[in-house]
Amino acid sequence: MNRANGIGWRLMAILVAIPLAAQAQGPKSSRSKKSRPAKAAPAAPKVPLGLPNLKVPDDNPTTPDKVELGKMLYFDKRVSKDGTVSCATCHDPATAWAENEPTSTGIHEQKGARNAPTVINAAYAASQFWDGRAATLEEQATGPVENPVEMGHSMEAVVAAFSKIPGYRERFQKVFGTGVTKEGFAKAIAAFERTVLSGDSPYDRFQAGDEKALNEAQQRGLKVFQQAGCADCHTPPLFSAYEFHNAGVDAHKPKPDEGRKAVSKKAEDTGAFRVPRLRDVAKTAPYFHDGSAKTLDEAVALMAAGGKDNPHRSADFDSVRSAKLTGQDRKDLAEFLKALSGRYPIIEPPRLP
Repeated sequence: MNRANGIGWRLMAILVAIPLAAQAQGPKSSRSKKSRPAKAAPAAPKVPLGLPNLKVPDDNPTTPDKVELGKMLYFDKRVSKDGTVSCATCHDPATAWAENEPTSTGIHEQKGARNAPTVINAAYAASQFWDGRAATLEEQATGPVENPVEMGHSMEAVVAAFSKIPGYRERFQKVFGTGVTKEGFAKAIAAFERTVLSGDSPYDRFQAGDEKALNEAQQRGLKVFQQAGCADCHTPPLFSAYEFHNAGVDAHKPKPDEGRKAVSKKAEDTGAFRVPRLRDVAKTAPYFHDGSAKTLDEAVALMAAGGKDNPHRSADFDSVRSAKLTGQDRKDLAEFLKALSGRYPIIEPPRLP
């Protein structure tokens, strides 16, 4: 929430989703007597109501076989060194693709320092992780595998182990034309995660013309969200501008998390974290990078106060602080945020090779 004179809420057009056209091409004619197997045609993920068109990297087109491979890898605990943790452990479809714990538990019962963000709509993010240290989903996919606190493995060991599993060898060959590789591993998981989209929320239906989609409290909350400057950081339609700001969430701790500074090495980025997406936020408690806010009401109260004072608090929060939101304003704002809960895929673990 920032800049009262920033991005105008009313100027932000909410794009009704239009699925990207699959660029399928028929197989070329061949004089060979032997028929070649047809390759799966690229099929971009279907985009629900309210989300913008999704850009898929040219070097990693989405195909059904690749998504299926990525789903298997996402749920496979063998990617961790002791076989106890998978991507789905901390980003569980049953809990809005996040985890209802302040911070996650990795191998050997080690506790991480940061809250696991939801995978929902991560495909749109300009960077990944709270500190933005990964630029793409592909780059992000291997990070937790090699984090000593999370999965504690090495990609070299994962590739070697999975190369011994016939089912994975066959699927990598079918999808990428290679054996099991680190690059293929990352691309498959990223392709799967790009299908985890959420839209068609009450808010989206309200924007599309259904005046009854939001109740009175939610409509009041929408006005508060607009007028207090919340939308300048949590910019529609994704409800994040993917900037980095210091709200002083853990400023009271003896050693606060450096946040973005650890990546940028810039003093002004001390304690700054990526603005989280607000879609489905009502389902992803607890909140903030350290999971310190147990409820949505607690999170709203902290942000409505303009964050906590500290030497590096972002001036971008001055506008919401100056708005002096009342208790009723905060309640309405929380109700509006609940209206951002949309429809996203809930996927059961697949059978693994």
